[in-house]
Amino acid sequence: MLAEVLEALRPGPGLTIVDGTFGAGGYTRAFLSAGAAVIAFDRDPTTAAFAEGLHGLGALRLIHTPFSRMNDFIAAGEVDGVTLDLGVSSMQIDQAERGFSLMRDGPLDMRMSSEGLSAAELVNEGDPRELLRIFRVYGEERQARRVVGALVRRRDETPFERTLDLAEVVERTLGGRRGAKVHPATRVFQALRIAVNEELAELEAGLAAAERNLKVGGRLAVVSFHSLEDRIVKSFLNDRAGRQGEGSRHAPPRAAGPAPSFTLLHNGAMAPSEAEIAANPRARSAKLRAAARTAAPVWRAAA
Repeated sequence: MLAEVLEALRPGPGLTIVDGTFGAGGYTRAFLSAGAAVIAFDRDPTTAAFAEGLHGLGALRLIHTPFSRMNDFIAAGEVDGVTLDLGVSSMQIDQAERGFSLMRDGPLDMRMSSEGLSAAELVNEGDPRELLRIFRVYGEERQARRVVGALVRRRDETPFERTLDLAEVVERTLGGRRGAKVHPATRVFQALRIAVNEELAELEAGLAAAERNLKVGGRLAVVSFHSLEDRIVKSFLNDRAGRQGEGSRHAPPRAAGPAPSFTLLHNGAMAPSEAEIAANPRARSAKLRAAARTAAPVWRAAA
């Protein structure tokens, strides 16, 4: 949703934009081409290669750390825009050796960086109760208990090491696709990826950091790809815009709270155009939410 993000952030000369999910540099290239300076974040060290050809376009600083840590590198009220394009990138999915794809055989890794617990370690060593929680909460998998039972029985015989091996066991457990558009293991793979990379906690911290780092009038644009992410973004922006609890005549009056730190740029989420979906089918589930920073102080985190 590049065109929609550009419309929301309005990058230009003299402005500084944070690209919190650099990836292959598509957003950053557009921001630099519009004349803005860019501070980009990405925990994946392999993204450095994509930055090499962009430095000639303008001022670019690429920092290899999660966007949740942007406060360590940016002063409060320093930037004019922040964008977060969430989830795994097409580049990472297409690299079988990264272990994100259930359609390409590779090591069961799924780490966006080279640090921390891998998906194989989580599947082979994780407590069954924790795996059940991960699949139910992060994958919204209704048959999570069946999946966990099958994985535990199998790992007791032979540890999981490869992506297709895991996908096949889940498919046998849940039943064949029978022409379904979505592979039966999709939710399990999503849940493992989110857990391995602590993506939801990262998102919450990144949104709070954007609130702190944006100038008055600065803009935030977030592109999400599944309901868990979108609910977090929607709740954060509605809360900060003073919109939580609106819309029901049966709800009690909303207690007075902090002054809104954001104003929504449009009601609800924007969806990709039909042309973009035709050109990139992976964009079909994307949702964009955007807001502008007010002069109100940063909200304190709930105790």
